[in-house]
Amino acid sequence: MAELYRVSFQGEPWNDDWSDPVQLMEYMKEISGNQHALNFGLLIDGKLSAMSIGMIRHWWEGTNYNIEELCVAPEYRGQGIGTRFLQMIEEEIQDRGLAGIFLQTDSDKPSYRFYHKNEFKDLDTHVSLYKSLRKE
Repeated sequence: MAELYRVSFQGEPWNDDWSDPVQLMEYMKEISGNQHALNFGLLIDGKLSAMSIGMIRHWWEGTNYNIEELCVAPEYRGQGIGTRFLQMIEEEIQDRGLAGIFLQTDSDKPSYRFYHKNEFKDLDTHVSLYKSLRKE
């Protein structure tokens, strides 16, 4: 999982620096192993080629599958594999009786268009905020 994640986000347009293997492994453990974790993987020729890491989250509007990370190996992008993988996840979520899927992504990345193509909608009033505390 960690290696697929690293190679999926190391290049353009993300340029994530996961060169610290300890940091990467801690991140993978945090998001994939919590109490309500729900993770999916797609094997192609016995190799993990796509994955969704997330959790079931209970909310007043209903219980959702919150995707923390979803990625497709670079060599399989643009072939419809991500869309089919997402459809498989949606079927499983519906079978479990969950209300929907929630995720966050950057509006300037290809993933934004991918999710829109797969009928995800922007939330009108939802805003993500961040405050850096690094001293530079």
